[in-house]
Amino acid sequence: MLNIIWPIFIIISYIYAIFSGRLENVNNAIFEYTKTAVELTITLLGTMCLWNGLMEIASNTKLINRINKILSPLVNFLFPENKNNKKIHEEISMNIVANMLGLGNAATPLGLKAMKSMQDNNKNKERLTDDMATFIILNTASIQIIPTTVISIRMSLGSLQPTKIIFAVWFSTICAAIVGLAITKICIKLKL
Repeated sequence: MLNIIWPIFIIISYIYAIFSGRLENVNNAIFEYTKTAVELTITLLGTMCLWNGLMEIASNTKLINRINKILSPLVNFLFPENKNNKKIHEEISMNIVANMLGLGNAATPLGLKAMKSMQDNNKNKERLTDDMATFIILNTASIQIIPTTVISIRMSLGSLQPTKIIFAVWFSTICAAIVGLAITKICIKLKL
């Protein structure tokens, strides 16, 4: 769908620029913002490499065991079907930690790994389990303590206070998680 919408926007912009006499402004903007996009990509890539590396190191150390113990009561409550599966618990815990650090790009492969493991244990491969649905909601809400990606974007674009959004991020992600999980648990209980 986007491969249809974006070309339409570009064509409309060029037509408008031609008729308003601002074609030079459009051409200048294309080159200026191409440079900005490359700089932003390099900044994000560096941030992602750092945090993905730290997550990989954490997953290969005893740190994951400690994180797993801390998150165990929450994971057991939210995912009762997989209460006794240590591998799934570790994958869910790592996903939660990656999201808390604001690393959506690191959380995605960890989330996919957890979903694959849950699907392997799923008896009915055509239908999501209750735990899988809960995990999708929790992952989508993405509770963030340190919104690393957003802060690095704000820094690269010259924000004078790139961390000023932290309280808003805490409030919005926690509210989204609470509401999403509550509705999910109600739907599970009512078998909707």
